[in-house]
Amino acid sequence: MTQFTVRNLEEDVRDKLRELAKQQGQSFEETVRQVLRAAVLGVEAEAPPLGSRIADRFRREGLDQPIEELRGQQVEPPDLGG
Repeated sequence: MTQFTVRNLEEDVRDKLRELAKQQGQSFEETVRQVLRAAVLGVEAEAPPLGSRIADRFRREGLDQPIEELRGQQVEPPDLGG
């Protein structure tokens, strides 16, 4: 893997990259890598699968046990009293 530094990047570009990283629940560096891949390879930047992003977010909050799958189970909507 190669490392490099980007100098003289406009602050608004940096801020938008940080916001994008936050929205996608990933690191700033991973977001920059995805943007660069998309620009150079002409492919859509792929976010990790939703389940992986959710698990990562909860892991950062201290949840270290697996979350039970609901696949194949009947889910009933909540009764909102209406």
